[in-house]
Amino acid sequence: MDDLDQKILAALAADSSTSTSRLGRRFKVARSTVQARIERMENSGIIAGYTVKLGDVALARRIKATVLVQVEPRATAAVLQRLKAIPEVEIAHTTTGRFDLILQIAADSTSDLDEVLDKVGGITGVKGSESLIHLTTKFDRAV
Repeated sequence: MDDLDQKILAALAADSSTSTSRLGRRFKVARSTVQARIERMENSGIIAGYTVKLGDVALARRIKATVLVQVEPRATAAVLQRLKAIPEVEIAHTTTGRFDLILQIAADSTSDLDEVLDKVGGITGVKGSESLIHLTTKFDRAV
């Protein structure tokens, strides 16, 4: 990746909806050059995809929780497959220590969150869990 690739990548990371024409004008290159660079970065895996960033109004309506999950030995792969089928489970990390998985869950209400937690707890291979409901986000470096 050269300097232009880095600039295009940084601009798309800040706002992935920026048009190739606008990027071309900004970096003083042809739109087709920007498009070719983006396609090359997509094909090589540097750009893995694009996403929608929810605004404060949408985020305020979602209840998030971190769920620490204990899994029976050798059951992690099966548990992860079942977790993938639950749309409210946004992120799953493996970890070390007393718990085997760390999940991030988002639901529309506390009753929806309760149902999701019941689903997670009911998965064969899950020994136990502990839930931590997110109250307010003080800062988020990923945004």
